[in-house]
Amino acid sequence: MLVAWLALAGCHKSGSEDRPASSVSVTALPAIATSGSSASVVRYSYTVVKTWPHDRDAFTQGLVVHGGSLIEGTGLNGRSTLREVQLETGRVLKRVNLSPEYFGEGVAVLGGQAFQLTWQNRKGFVYDVDTFQLQKEFKYDGEGWGLTTDGSSLILSDGTSQIRFIDPATSSVTRTIKVTLNGQPVERLNELEFIRGEIFANVWQTDEVVRIDPATGNVRGVIDFSGLLGPQDRNANTDVLNGIAYDAKNDRLFVTGKRWPRLFEVRLKPKA
Repeated sequence: MLVAWLALAGCHKSGSEDRPASSVSVTALPAIATSGSSASVVRYSYTVVKTWPHDRDAFTQGLVVHGGSLIEGTGLNGRSTLREVQLETGRVLKRVNLSPEYFGEGVAVLGGQAFQLTWQNRKGFVYDVDTFQLQKEFKYDGEGWGLTTDGSSLILSDGTSQIRFIDPATSSVTRTIKVTLNGQPVERLNELEFIRGEIFANVWQTDEVVRIDPATGNVRGVIDFSGLLGPQDRNANTDVLNGIAYDAKNDRLFVTGKRWPRLFEVRLKPKA
């Protein structure tokens, strides 16, 4: 059972209007022209466009831009939540707490619903994305790590090199891909985001995000986010990079981490 706590004070999202797309002069995501071969893998670094506040206590597991706010899933037993967060302030506008037996994981929004995984319970939850009212539960095999959607399927990672495509209505697996870089499997795939026809995936316990061809599983690009969170913002509880969200309307890419005090808007640039 979920222990639901809805903190609805703060439904007024002052200052949360989206920035007009015309104000973005340089695309946040350079395109990759690829044949799918290993020779086409592009290495990226980044430029920080802007920083935003982030709850240092949030053990970020999933992150999605939705309606001008962020939908964020957090983990740890007894600390796991689904929350709506105001981008500009980091303020939690709405929240549901998971029961202590659940360790929350990835989050995706599809068709007016928010889907949230749990780590080892083989169970996910489906909420109304506007009210956070629980609608149903669903099951899957193995562990749940990251979750995203291509607009029709749910896309799930489980900490291995495998990614599953799942029918959101039946929870059945429709296909799987094995993610490889230069022919070698990429393990520990974690938080996912589907961006412009590619799957972006955190590689757990690294500063790298990979750009994956969803048809073949081939890695098209590797983004190195080393140094994103400076030493002045770290403490004993600061954990790894984890959390990718894309604002398609305004072409903005956001990245954060578990128990990070900052959310970063970044622009990618190919390494020389």
